[in-house]
Order: sequence, then structure tokens, then C-alpha cells
Amino acid sequence: MRLHCDVEVVSRHLPALGMRNRGKGVRAVLSVCQQPRPRAGGEPGDRPRACLLISTLKDKRGTRYEANSSSLKQFLSTVRLAHRGCEVNAQLSTLTPVKTSEFEKFKTKMVITSKKDYPLSKNFPYSLEHLQTSYCGLVRVDMRMLCLKNLRKLDLSHNRIKKLPATIGDLIHLQELNLNDNHLESFSVDLCQSTLQKSLRSLDLSKNKIRALPVQFCQLRELTDLKLDDNELIQFPFKIGQLTNLRFLSAARNKLPFLPSEFKNLSLEYLDLFGNTFEQPKVLPVIKLQVPLTLLESSARTILCTRIPYGSHIIPFHLCQDLDTAKTCVCGNFCLRSFIQGTTTMNLHTVAHTVVLVDNMGGTEAPIISYFCSLACYVNSSDMLK
Repeated sequence: MRLHCDVEVVSRHLPALGMRNRGKGVRAVLSVCQQPRPRAGGEPGDRPRACLLISTLKDKRGTRYEANSSSLKQFLSTVRLAHRGCEVNAQLSTLTPVKTSEFEKFKTKMVITSKKDYPLSKNFPYSLEHLQTSYCGLVRVDMRMLCLKNLRKLDLSHNRIKKLPATIGDLIHLQELNLNDNHLESFSVDLCQSTLQKSLRSLDLSKNKIRALPVQFCQLRELTDLKLDDNELIQFPFKIGQLTNLRFLSAARNKLPFLPSEFKNLSLEYLDLFGNTFEQPKVLPVIKLQVPLTLLESSARTILCTRIPYGSHIIPFHLCQDLDTAKTCVCGNFCLRSFIQGTTTMNLHTVAHTVVLVDNMGGTEAPIISYFCSLACYVNSSDMLK
């Protein structure tokens, strides 16, 4: 019976000597073992006693201790019986040195860069924190990867993955996700609303076939690095300004005709939008004002402006979608289907310290689209559109 864990042996005499323990455990194999049988002359009926054996990579033969408790229920039960001197029904390990191969299960990093090395016949070590499987010809995410609850970095670049399972969101510690050079066409809403909201810092979706990202993508507010180069993006999520922690944004060689108005709210260190099909701002605005406002428009504005909580358990799902996709006026209010749309240009240096040129002409200007909830807002902001 063996348990793989981090172990720290602490002497109770250290405080009396004015000393402290290291405060850090080492990878070890904890075993409940059988003590050698008593020598001839021992008490009749004496049974072999159990002991605790701690083996490390440096001490494979291990050090024996009197049995004590452990986090594993069966292990704890066995230790308790041994401590009481009762007969242990569980099968005990023999006092043999631990093999080096057993410590391979403690690997925290694995890099696989060819299909022939891919572990098709065995599971990944449960302790992995960094897993890279590139150039392996994967057409889907291996579900065994989703059992690696300690995973912090997952690199699936240079494969042929077409769709991401929603269960990637169950990797609660995942901070970096690299999906560069695959066949992805979308990034699902389920992933945007998973635990990745709290953990994901870096996301690489470059060299895929993504045309648009859902508005819920902007709920990944811990993102600091986002790469979207060489896709087929025709628009950014219009609430992209909610990514307040974003510092590195690269979306070169896409099909972006303009930027959303909330792009102005970003505060970046690096921005690359080279090679997009930016259009010239339109002279005339697009007017979609509704006078008087419909009940739906008026109710939606009230809910959003007063920040009343909503969800599919309260109102119909399609109404939730309408509220999620509401546009933000330059005045800070919201509009659903009644608005004026205008376009102008902005210098990208206003949102980023370092800007890669937008075109070969040395420009750093890009068109930006703005929304106005009323004619008054449009007139008050007319200077911005000149």
C-alpha cells in the first residue's frame, strides 16, 4: 500500500532548540509496510507489526517511522489499525526500495512534438502543470487532458482541432491556452462563462478560421495577452473595453473593417492590427431611432442602466441575449435597437504604448464605430465625428 505525495518530516524538538523546520515538503512515496518478524525467542503469538516508510528520490530504500495518519481514507484506516496493534487485513507493502519510475509520476511538465511520441496507450501523469502536444495531428482535444486538474499551461498548437469541448473550462487553474495553427471556427460561449473567467491570463487563437468572437468573450477579464493573428475576423466583440487587464493584443492579417467604440477603453502596452481591411469612415450616419421608444427598448435600458440582475432563470433566454448584446452610447447609457451609428477615426497610440503600423503607408489611424442613444447625444458629439 503506497501513497504518492509531498512529505515533510518535522521534529517536535526543534522549537525547544530555537530552530525551525524547512516548511517545504519533498516528493515521496509513503508506504505502510511490515516490520521484520521478531527474532527467535520473542513472545509466542507475536505478529509482525506495521510501520510507515518514507522513500524519496535521494533515499529510495526509505526511512521507517511508526505508522501515523494520512489523507487517504483506506490508508488512514490501515494506519489506525496498525497503531492499535490490531491485525491489518489490507495487503501491506514489503520493505523494498522504491523504483525511480515511480517518481516519474510526479512530473510537472511534458512536451510532445511528434505523433509517434504521443501517449496513446497510457494516461498523462496526474501531477502535470504544463502540457504541450504540438504537431501530433490531433483533430480533437484528448479528454484525458481534461482530468489534469493541476494544469496551468496547455499548448495544443500546430494540430487540426476543429472544436473545443466545454469541459476545458473545468481546468480551474489553467492560465495559458495556446491553440495556434488549428482549424477552429469559433470560441464557444460556454468557455467564456466557465471558470476560465477567473484563471485564464494568456490565449493564443492565431492561425485559425475564426470569423467572430461572442460578446461573452469579454467576460474573460483576467486576460493579459490575446493573439488573434491570421484569422478571418470581421469584427471585435463590441464590449472589448471590458477586458481591463489586457496589455498585449495582436490581430494582424484579419478582415476587420472598423473597431468598436469601446475599443477606446483599453489600456495596452502593445497593439498590432497590421494587414486588416479597414474602411474609410462614412460621412453620413446610420439612423435607427424609434420614437417613441418601444416597451422592450425602454425596459432594456432601465435594466442595464440600473444594473438589475437578470438571467435565463428570470426572463426568457432570447431577452437575455438582447441585453447581453446591447450597445453602449458615448454618454455611457445603453441602447438596444434604437440608436444612431456613426464612424470616425482614432489614433491607436491613445490606447497603446507600442503600435505596429496599420498599413504600409506608416499609418496608426483606424476607423472606429460609435453609437448614440438619442439625437441629442449625436448632436453633442458631432465634433467627434467631423
